[in-house]
Amino acid sequence: MSQSLSRVLVHLVFSTKNREPFLAPDVRDRMFAYLGGILSAINCTPVLVGGVADHVHALFVLAKTLAVSRVVEEVKKESSKWAKQHIHPAFYWQSGYAAFSVSPSNADAVREYIRTQEEHHRERSFQDEFRELLRRHGVEWDEAYVWD
Repeated sequence: MSQSLSRVLVHLVFSTKNREPFLAPDVRDRMFAYLGGILSAINCTPVLVGGVADHVHALFVLAKTLAVSRVVEEVKKESSKWAKQHIHPAFYWQSGYAAFSVSPSNADAVREYIRTQEEHHRERSFQDEFRELLRRHGVEWDEAYVWD
């Protein structure tokens, strides 16, 4: 085969440092659009970016030439610079993240999950949601190193 072809959907989740509620409703849409723009600029087609005041979910198509860790590094670095200017000078993302592969047959469910973040966080904290995502995807973790 002379061509390299791929379509890998990734569900990326990360929070603000210490879950500070920096993403207030008045700046949230701008931040999500900015994150989508960064993804586009590095050839990772954004499907949907959303979240609530203290964390982000992004569903995107991974560029065939990039590692997930490189995508996360670029997204967090560039958006953090922007946020320090447009949201709050003390803005930081947490140092970690979680990334999950998404089957095309589940993409609509993940989109709906991201779209309804506000709704289900009325009853569930980010930490509980994050633990559940890790469990559901079979990811082992150590509580001592997940939160910052």
